[in-house]
Amino acid sequence: MSSEFAAVVCALGIVGLFWLDRDRNHETSGALWIPVVWLLLACSRSVAQWLNPLDPMKAIYSTGDLLEGSPLDRQIYTALLALGLIVLFRRRRQVTILLRENKAILAFLLYCAVSVLWSDYPGVALKRWIKVVGDFAMVLIVLTDCDYYAAVNQLLARITYVLIPLSILFIKYYPEIGRVYGRWDGTLYCTGVTTNKNSLGAICLLFGIGSMWRFLAIYRGWEDITHRSRRLLVQSVILAMILWLFWVAHSMTSLASFLLVAALLWMASLAAIVRRTAVLSLCLAGVIIVPAVVLFIGVSPGLLEMLGRDPTLTGRTDMWNLLLGLAANPLIGTGYDSFWLGPRLDKIWSVFSWGPNEAHNGYLEMFLNLGWTGVALLTVVIAHGYRTVFADLRRRLPLANLMLAYFALGLIYNLTEAAFFRIMTPVSIFFVLAITSVPDATYFVSQTSPQVRAQLHDDELLLTEVARAE
Repeated sequence: MSSEFAAVVCALGIVGLFWLDRDRNHETSGALWIPVVWLLLACSRSVAQWLNPLDPMKAIYSTGDLLEGSPLDRQIYTALLALGLIVLFRRRRQVTILLRENKAILAFLLYCAVSVLWSDYPGVALKRWIKVVGDFAMVLIVLTDCDYYAAVNQLLARITYVLIPLSILFIKYYPEIGRVYGRWDGTLYCTGVTTNKNSLGAICLLFGIGSMWRFLAIYRGWEDITHRSRRLLVQSVILAMILWLFWVAHSMTSLASFLLVAALLWMASLAAIVRRTAVLSLCLAGVIIVPAVVLFIGVSPGLLEMLGRDPTLTGRTDMWNLLLGLAANPLIGTGYDSFWLGPRLDKIWSVFSWGPNEAHNGYLEMFLNLGWTGVALLTVVIAHGYRTVFADLRRRLPLANLMLAYFALGLIYNLTEAAFFRIMTPVSIFFVLAITSVPDATYFVSQTSPQVRAQLHDDELLLTEVARAE
């Protein structure tokens, strides 16, 4: 099959997935497209990288490259954030209620803003903080939609049905875009729509869990769904695609995480377990403790080797010793997302030629950037998230088991990658989505004025007006 014909088949397949999964019973606002576009970029490549697909890595060789960034990307993200803030302003009553319910997240973000003051590069830190606020703004747009259950469904569908088939197309028929050679070892890696194999594994992990949740929801009849057979077919096809991508990407760590979290998701779908929150808490603890023990204590060297790791976690433990020696201030850290800049980065790259730009451990990354104060606030955020997901489970909310899965996924993923409140990181965004507490739907809607409720259905008009003004 020629690449051109494969592209046509892929396009028709994407249209077919949307058509088979169509649902006229649930409506979402036009503003949902703002977080969809934001996440499409976060889960794949920046605009500048899409415009230069043959050099997606845009190789970074110095701190200066990190500081400059891309003016085009900055304009695109600024425009999306501006549109998002307009939407949130129109929904300000609901936003106020959400912020009041999520003081832990708000306090953490405010501390991140204050930490910009002691960063060696305050301008860069401030820009990155604005982006992470943008991530939170996208979550708020989804959760303040007129039907946030349908909004989460549509968010997952619009991203999954585009990025997963495109990744297969790029890997098989456009290898110059979907594959990349390792900078130092020359190994060929499959990257799909992303820029590296770890990112491809992350989106397969996220949307594989979303597709598994959707499959269970349809199969078990958690909602009144028509045409169950064709919708089950869609989710089965997506899961098959994702398992194939796991295989060709050799992303065994992501696959193992997927299997663990999928098992938790299945257990959280059983009424007998959900009624016993203590049992479900033990299941959650087991899903987190098992990989931690295997990775850091070395209880099962064979399993560690099967996951493609050695006792040093592919050099991570050696790097962690160096990073701890470079920690500036144990109490407050170096400032939000500021550790990997300047002389520290030059020192790290002089020792590790593969050019790391994160600690490959979200908990350590938090300590390096925000010190013990940041770690303490992160602990509060995690405790808030735990309370939120289990409160939703007790209320039998339809999204509760999915949010539990994304909560667990965030905690597991950060054992080997840095993804806590890291800008434009898909795992971070879905973790925040999971831990953001939404009040009881009846109360939530009753606290909004009729005008605000009407606006939730009129966001298409808002976007049109903004486009005309520009």
